[in-house]
Amino acid sequence: MKTDIDIQNHSHFSFDLWLTLIKSHPEFKAKRVELFSSFFDVEKPIDEVAKVVKYYDDLCNSINEVIGGNVDTFEIYLLILGALDVDLKQLNREKLNEFYLKSEELFLEYRPVVIFENLHDFFDEIKNQGKTINILSNTGFIKGTTMRKFLVGENLDQYIDFHIYSDEINCSKPNPQIFQEVKNLIKNRDLAMDQILHIGDNPIADYKGAKDFGFNAHLLKHQI
Repeated sequence: MKTDIDIQNHSHFSFDLWLTLIKSHPEFKAKRVELFSSFFDVEKPIDEVAKVVKYYDDLCNSINEVIGGNVDTFEIYLLILGALDVDLKQLNREKLNEFYLKSEELFLEYRPVVIFENLHDFFDEIKNQGKTINILSNTGFIKGTTMRKFLVGENLDQYIDFHIYSDEINCSKPNPQIFQEVKNLIKNRDLAMDQILHIGDNPIADYKGAKDFGFNAHLLKHQI
């Protein structure tokens, strides 16, 4: 149990997802690169494709954090494909969406690993005290719709009062607007800001973003 998270002095808990509650299945990213390469008929070696995918994944995450907006999943695909010399004129939104659905199937087959120890018990403890929980996650390759499906499959959705994903509101942590959205969606309108605790692994997006907005924050450091 994560006893260092202060349940007693807070009434609402906002959780980041990636590297806070979950991490990628160890085989997923390599499988996605293979799918990407074959689906779009990429002629470069698979190692090069993997490097380009990682480069743009990291870059777009950084852009989201610095600018506070949200680089669309399909924009990330096109940046990668352009860098791999694929002719973008042959592509359209339908083709990109078809790939997304295939990658979602792969994601739900090679499901993320829950890294937060005894997570169901911890969420139980929060809910049994009459307190509330939300998910607040920046997205990149994996959209919020897919994350919801995963959380339902893990029997975690039952604990979550609301979800906020950057692709759905076109806004990313640490932008104060995304933390304002948390405040707006909490049912108890009178809840003081210091009663709201955001928990995440990213010192800038999660910890500083939440603190600057006025929430309390807890920086989680897993041994991954």
